[in-house]
Amino acid sequence: MSNTLTIVAGFVAKPGQEQRLRDELNAMITPSLAEEGCLGYRPYADPDRPGRMIIVEEWADSAALDHHFSLPHFKHVAQVLEQILAEPFTLRRLTDIPA
Repeated sequence: MSNTLTIVAGFVAKPGQEQRLRDELNAMITPSLAEEGCLGYRPYADPDRPGRMIIVEEWADSAALDHHFSLPHFKHVAQVLEQILAEPFTLRRLTDIPA
């Protein structure tokens, strides 16, 4: 059985902060993918509601995700998100369904 985690993080930008949210989420791709245990990291935008975005992440295990949360690039984006989001971001942790 796999211990990988799929994370779906959801974001809603304040009016006028949509591009900044896109920029901040895109800036997280390279440093996150460079982390040991990061198997995938991709932001998406809702084409019908440009202020709504998600990131779909895949991590080797919980320890890799916990380490991600402790790194400077995550701490930076968390501070920025407090300023530009209309509501707190959501975080869903998903695991594989056993066969």
